Amino acid sequence: MLLLSRFDTINLRYRDDPQVRCYRSQCSDQMEMLSSSDAVEKYLDRHRAWFERCATPMSVHPLDPQSYKLTLGKFKNFGFEIEPTIALRLLPQDKGIYRIETVHFTPKTFDLRGHYDVDFQASMHLVPIHRQDDKLSRRTGTSVQWDLDLSVWIRLPQVITMLPNHFVQSSGNHLLKQIVRQISRRLTWKVQEDFHASHGLSCPSRRQAAF
Repeated sequence: MLLLSRFDTINLRYRDDPQVRCYRSQCSDQMEMLSSSDAVEKYLDRHRAWFERCATPMSVHPLDPQSYKLTLGKFKNFGFEIEPTIALRLLPQDKGIYRIETVHFTPKTFDLRGHYDVDFQASMHLVPIHRQDDKLSRRTGTSVQWDLDLSVWIRLPQVITMLPNHFVQSSGNHLLKQIVRQISRRLTWKVQEDFHASHGLSCPSRRQAAF
């Protein structure tokens, strides 16, 4: 069994290597916060207070005031295990837009394996919600709407590249979707629960992911 355990700083996306395959995932979803946009903004701006806690059970290690290294967990495909580790930077909001981007590793800090390369680009923006409850009183809430564009380049064992290309591609796409769905859903729930608990509010019921 082959274990791919670390992110490689060498950009596989620029290599002419028949063993390298690229898999992509684009998705959008939203989470509802039962509070004003100002309160949600203040919470999101102070991510050092909640990000590590909400990201568990992923292993999280702060790199600087805005960046974190995450080990996502073990995933299996083609009979081998992948334990992807990435580093993300949570950028300060710009006119109400929050962005998260990949941070590239450096050889001085991380063990290099040369197995995979990741490009993670996400954005969030806040949309105020005004509703009326059963008593016709107005309630203020906020929808946190996010988009993710994720590309992963993986150097596969040579024996796998001998399989039909459409099979290799579809299996990899399925695995990537599984990882994104599992992690994003769990993180969304935990952020919602943490925000409402920290503000003494009841959390909305968990909803099905949109993808």
